[in-house]
Amino acid sequence: MRPRSGRDGDDVKWTSTLSEGDRLDVVVGAAVDAVMRSLDGSRPDLLVAFVSSHFADEYDRVPALVRGAAGGGLLLGCSAGGVIGGGSEVESAPAFSLTAATLPGVDLTPIYVNAQTMPERDDRAGWEALLRCAPDDAPSVVLLPDPFSVPVDRLLQGLDSRFPDSRKVGGLASGAERAGENALFLGDRIHADGLVGVALQGNVRVDSVVAQGCRPIGHPLFVTRVRDHHVLVEVDGRPPVDVIRELFEQADARDRGLLQSALSIGIEMRPDLSEYRRGDFLIRNVAGADPRTGALTIGAPLHEGLVVQFHLRDAQTSAEDLEERLARYQSERGGMGPPHGALLFSWMVRVAIPIMNGSLRARPELNPPVQ
Repeated sequence: MRPRSGRDGDDVKWTSTLSEGDRLDVVVGAAVDAVMRSLDGSRPDLLVAFVSSHFADEYDRVPALVRGAAGGGLLLGCSAGGVIGGGSEVESAPAFSLTAATLPGVDLTPIYVNAQTMPERDDRAGWEALLRCAPDDAPSVVLLPDPFSVPVDRLLQGLDSRFPDSRKVGGLASGAERAGENALFLGDRIHADGLVGVALQGNVRVDSVVAQGCRPIGHPLFVTRVRDHHVLVEVDGRPPVDVIRELFEQADARDRGLLQSALSIGIEMRPDLSEYRRGDFLIRNVAGADPRTGALTIGAPLHEGLVVQFHLRDAQTSAEDLEERLARYQSERGGMGPPHGALLFSWMVRVAIPIMNGSLRARPELNPPVQ
């Protein structure tokens, strides 16, 4: 994120930190102290917080602890299965991440909506009322949905339809296994469902960089049978789990492990292509598998005739992809100066696929939006 012009650019400040410990008041206090020192005592306009699920019993304390210690500012955040901040990452221990920003010349509009109050796709007035602006204002939007209660595809379709020139970034709240267990923070309030976010207008420009962090394995395949829009029944006339078993038998030891724990599927983005390379597919989750039929549940709508390819995600591939995309971004935006701050939204899904003998265990574990 950068100032749209040079105006007030020297006064824009972003800072991020992460603190660990098993007492919520202590980790929040340490994080707020750290960002306030980095801001040289300036009052933050925006506070973006992520709290690990270890503090689930105390989620309701977070808004008061953060905003009280920081002296105000709009709080946006959610619960998290893992958090990143200040150059560090924590996934399996209690931790709290906080980003703070002073944004002179920027108007911040808080957003909350749930499945019942979300406008229909073509409800122009409803989408404008949600963001409290007109399409010509082209606001940039940061969104944190609860995956159990919000139809994210419908949300993005509606926003894209009414605000085609706006950047929409964000990630799913995580750290919960069922509806009602996530926490969404907005201002002084906490929500257990819906979506929280903020629209930014004025002296700010938001750019987005997407690194999918996956590499293809095997060959592109045609979708030949689909059930209920999301269940992949056949590819090239075969159950997809049979294809995965074949890939498993041909793979080395490292890829065999990734096939069972870090498998994703890529969906073609350009039907006009006759050859496919890394980056030509939109990566989506394999959310589960049926050991009886060999079908897969995919986290995206499917239809017969699509081209798909299985992909593997690992640390090395993710790092290479991110470095490549950031280098390209810097090259394309080189004359604009470095960004003042960034929000990183990280995700990972672990699903155990019954490639060989054994029972099916499929539980999505979504890393949170992190900074």
